[in-house]
Amino acid sequence: MGLALVVLAAGEGKRMNSDTPKVLHRLAGAPLLWHGLRAGAALGPDRVVVVTGHGGAAVAAAARAFDPGAEIVTQPERRGTADAVRAAMPALAGLEGDILVLYGDTPFVRPETLEAMREARHRHDIVVLGFEAADPGGYGRLLVHGENLERIVEDADATPQERLITLCNSGVVCADATVMAELLPQVANANAKGEFYLTDVVDLARRAGRSAGVIRCPEAETLGINSRAELAAAEAAFQARARAEAAADGVVMAAPDSVVFAYDTVIGRDAAIGPCVVFGPGVTVETGAEIRAFCHLEGCHVSRGAIVGPFARLRPGAELAEDVHVGNFVEVKNAVLHEGAKAGHLAYLGDAEVGARANIGAGTITCNYDGVSKHRTVIGAGAFIGSDTMLVAPVRVGEGAMTASGSVVTADVPDGALAVARARQEVRPGFAARFFARLRAARATAGAGAAATGTGGSDTGGGGRRGCGTCGGEAG
Repeated sequence: MGLALVVLAAGEGKRMNSDTPKVLHRLAGAPLLWHGLRAGAALGPDRVVVVTGHGGAAVAAAARAFDPGAEIVTQPERRGTADAVRAAMPALAGLEGDILVLYGDTPFVRPETLEAMREARHRHDIVVLGFEAADPGGYGRLLVHGENLERIVEDADATPQERLITLCNSGVVCADATVMAELLPQVANANAKGEFYLTDVVDLARRAGRSAGVIRCPEAETLGINSRAELAAAEAAFQARARAEAAADGVVMAAPDSVVFAYDTVIGRDAAIGPCVVFGPGVTVETGAEIRAFCHLEGCHVSRGAIVGPFARLRPGAELAEDVHVGNFVEVKNAVLHEGAKAGHLAYLGDAEVGARANIGAGTITCNYDGVSKHRTVIGAGAFIGSDTMLVAPVRVGEGAMTASGSVVTADVPDGALAVARARQEVRPGFAARFFARLRAARATAGAGAAATGTGGSDTGGGGRRGCGTCGGEAG
């Protein structure tokens, strides 16, 4: 049986007090919209339709960044949830199966819950996701009789007795596509807000002799984001859950409350995570790897036995093989470090390939950008890159080759060779002593002259600025 995912993402979110559409505000490193799309994607939908409105172009771009095959439709006026689903129906013409309606600002609904709704669809034409609310004020109430859902009453339209009900509506609906197409045109807006409520399809279905049911989930799954405060609370809830899940999976964390996870972080058992580590999207850390304190990782893969940090940064495209060591103040971007390679400190490796057991000295930089294009550096297995080497890409350092400290390497270095690319050192005996004596004498003379005339003087005195052509320093 086919499945179409319809994600409602047209709202402006005025309470966010932002120019950014509500569903594009980030939670755990990703737009709110992605969380709903990700949960729905776990069910393997045949079609995905995102309903946009405010900031439609930006929302559409974000949806397609997650799922290039997503279809985008526009709700011209925000006239309620039923009106939004109506806007999606032409894109679902000919669908045989289910329509699952989710919300772009409700990020915590689990795939397992959605699977339970689909299972319940075998028993009912329409299935609604409900929850027991600690404070039901403002929520639509679910009126049930046994296993059947009779109707949904919005809070604004509920009687005092109905407001005592704590079983509330999340808004998530799974329905037979044919039934949904049949009922949506019948939804009217004769209610306190004058909107077209998707919840009305339940009452219409019951009147037509159709069956409706409820699947219950914890209230935390249904949390919707409507304000900055709610977004911050959602971030805190996400991080607490992610830390607990990581610990349960066997991840070692020295200071769990200081570790920040992204929505898709994957960490293997027995991996060790130090304090104040931040994971951006797209990170996988394998079993037994160690991420030391104050590191930032995004879009990268760290293999077993690798050590990262402290104070290291792995950017998108960084691939660390087994037993690689990336130390303090090392930045890696779009680069592969093969087994056992080491960059202990103070280096930038961008658009590069570093061979197995190569050693990267402190201060090494792959000069990968010429102002227009990026170029690649290849460092062979077992190569030794001396401290403060500038590798001007495109360039290759062969296997077992070396670069002398302070070199600017602009041409390929053959296997086993040494590249020295620096000026020959010149030694001038006694120069330093004579040079500083001359400076001190000039300062003393300038000070005496100022005292005789009764005027002050700056550090440069009457001598002004004097330069040394050898060392480039200033005197005075």
